Amino acid sequence: MRNVAELSGRHRGLLFALAITAGVLNLVDRQVIAVLKPVIATDLGWSDDDYGTLAAWFQGGAAVGFLFSGWIADRLGVRWANPVGVAAWSVAALLHGWARSMTEFIAVRVALGATEAMGTPTGIKTIAAVLPPRWRSTGFGAGNAANSLGAILAPLAIPVLGLWLGWRGTFVAVGIVGLLWALAWLGTAHGVAFSAPKMADAASPLPSEPMLRDRRTWAVAGAKLLSDATWWLLLFWLPDFFHRQFGLSGVALGVPLALAYGGAAIGSLLGGVIPTRLLGRGASLNRVRKGVLLGAALAVMPIPLALLTDSYAVAVSLMALALAGHQAFSTNVFAMIADIVPQQRVGRVTAFGSFCGNMGGVAIAKIAGLTLAAGLGYLPLLVFASVAYLAAWGWIQVLLPRLSPIETDR
Repeated sequence: MRNVAELSGRHRGLLFALAITAGVLNLVDRQVIAVLKPVIATDLGWSDDDYGTLAAWFQGGAAVGFLFSGWIADRLGVRWANPVGVAAWSVAALLHGWARSMTEFIAVRVALGATEAMGTPTGIKTIAAVLPPRWRSTGFGAGNAANSLGAILAPLAIPVLGLWLGWRGTFVAVGIVGLLWALAWLGTAHGVAFSAPKMADAASPLPSEPMLRDRRTWAVAGAKLLSDATWWLLLFWLPDFFHRQFGLSGVALGVPLALAYGGAAIGSLLGGVIPTRLLGRGASLNRVRKGVLLGAALAVMPIPLALLTDSYAVAVSLMALALAGHQAFSTNVFAMIADIVPQQRVGRVTAFGSFCGNMGGVAIAKIAGLTLAAGLGYLPLLVFASVAYLAAWGWIQVLLPRLSPIETDR
């Protein structure tokens, strides 16, 4: 067995590339139903409330999954958590191709949400294990940018696959790709020891009570609860927004969605690169993290203006700006976990924060369906989104007036 530090730069780069590719697959698998919603809804007779119910069940499955996924990731370690997680959610995605009734769809959506919960804590642990500490922010930014790339590729590729294979065949195809990824990871990670001493610590999990009494845990949890609700809202309902506002559907949705999520990719990269450079110049961790989080929160505020414009380009630009703000915010929350949380708890704190974020997603998914079914439109939803990130920033500021790196924390 060779430690990661002993690997060549090329080998470490390949492991990092596979890790962020897993994030792309994670997002593409969950986006199939959103991009093909008009086709599936017509075929199966879904209403807006039915779709909102499915989205809420997915988020609920993910939320429950996050209660266990952090511990599983810490227990299995980087080498095995990656293929186990990707293979599990790929099988769940594949099974969508045989679902017909609403009950069957609820079952496979819950399964997909629960298994995809492995992606976040495993990805954070993998990037932290593969990259040197000074590159963490850039690595997390690249990882979030890759997730955004998945959101860009999904509306471009999924409609084409839908025309070629049908919506059922599309679910099967993306599931098979994930299983092939798991085989590729096993081959690349063979003979590599990923931070063995820390994995040994993780094999005897710390009691949950101290973690839940830690202000750092609740700072992350509250920030994720408030900010992730907007991400899930846009992830599941943005295709419908463009359909309602501009009459777009099918392949025509590809370009505006790709442009919007292109903004998310840019926000991820900037949210990673800017803190890395500022920290490298000697700026304090507290000032850098909170400054970037505040700037990202302000970028989301104009999002309700997308409802007040008849300009297709302006609406796309506002959505792209909001998604850029979200990803910059998310990148720095994840980097903050690695900065201030003990290594043996990173998986569990990440998972608990993601659990809270998914609970926000459960609420917003169902509320969005009910709001639209009641004829209230997107205004109440986008007004909430415009202030959620400022509230999340304020929550962090209240609980953690000063961020201290874990190396100096006593």
